[in-house]
Amino acid sequence: MKAEMFGRERLIRAMNRESIDRPPFDFWTEEVTKAQLLDYLGYNDIEKFLDEAGVDIRGVNAIEPEEKDLGGGIFENHWGERYKYKQFPFGKMRDDLSGALFEANSLKEIQDFPWPKNDDYDYSALRKRCENIRSKGCAVRYGAGDVFQRPTLVRGFENALVDMYENPGYLKYMSRVFTDFYLEDYRRAWEESGGKIDMFVIYSDLGSQLGPLISVDMFREFVKPYLREMAELIHSFGSKLLFHSCGDVSSFIPEIIKAGADILDPIQPVNKNMEPENLACYKDSICFHGGIDIQKFLVKATKKEINEKAYHYRKILGPAYIMGPTHFFQPDIPSKNIVALYRAFED
Repeated sequence: MKAEMFGRERLIRAMNRESIDRPPFDFWTEEVTKAQLLDYLGYNDIEKFLDEAGVDIRGVNAIEPEEKDLGGGIFENHWGERYKYKQFPFGKMRDDLSGALFEANSLKEIQDFPWPKNDDYDYSALRKRCENIRSKGCAVRYGAGDVFQRPTLVRGFENALVDMYENPGYLKYMSRVFTDFYLEDYRRAWEESGGKIDMFVIYSDLGSQLGPLISVDMFREFVKPYLREMAELIHSFGSKLLFHSCGDVSSFIPEIIKAGADILDPIQPVNKNMEPENLACYKDSICFHGGIDIQKFLVKATKKEINEKAYHYRKILGPAYIMGPTHFFQPDIPSKNIVALYRAFED
């Protein structure tokens, strides 16, 4: 094994389950938490911290259309998701509300909604950003695609669950719209990046902290076909698919693997099903990304406990583990604990 590895090489070795000096590091954070961390460090640029911390994977995105101000403190993005903002000392975070199609009573209303076009996205800065990341030896992660969760936000989650039984065409139409959009989005990003994207992300939350939100049969009908399409496109580029779902998704893992996902995020340890010991049986079929709990553990953990937790995930999951938080770092996590996490393997 080489004395020194660089980020992209670590990711490739993890994907191939090869000998590796330490897990690849990824870094996901809310903007408000990032501002808080920069203030703690006295830095003006997050890249300085990422370089010093040895973060191996760097995220890029196209520039999306600006949100609409609907008045009364309510905002709507280009998909029709609606939300308010909660203010924190270093910025704000969105708090989701019922979406634009919450009160829709027919498929025609859903079809007539002004769905976004791919031309609304600006990809012009992607190539330079990807080249800069690759010049550091790091891997490139792209996107915020979704085939299930964002349709349920636009429709309203309770409405979407009812639709699965009473109006399945509603949700299938929206998932088709989202899938087609992100298929084209990922094609354009791949081309604009000059083929320098190593990993594409699909978000679709399927689990709660108590168990799955839908049945496996519903997953096969409403999620898996669209996820498979995305996987086939991403694999045609020679890239990898990271599938994100919070909560207990243990019952879906075999189906997620069959659909073509290469990496599962964030392996949120909400119960024994999602502990690394019970995920390890899949480590030859899929890589695991995340694992370091942001809800309770990182809020109060000591440096020693953080080291032990990171080493534990690595010990159990081996090279099929990519270290990161179990979602975006939240503002209640002390900055010193974020720094400590990325120093876990210094020795």
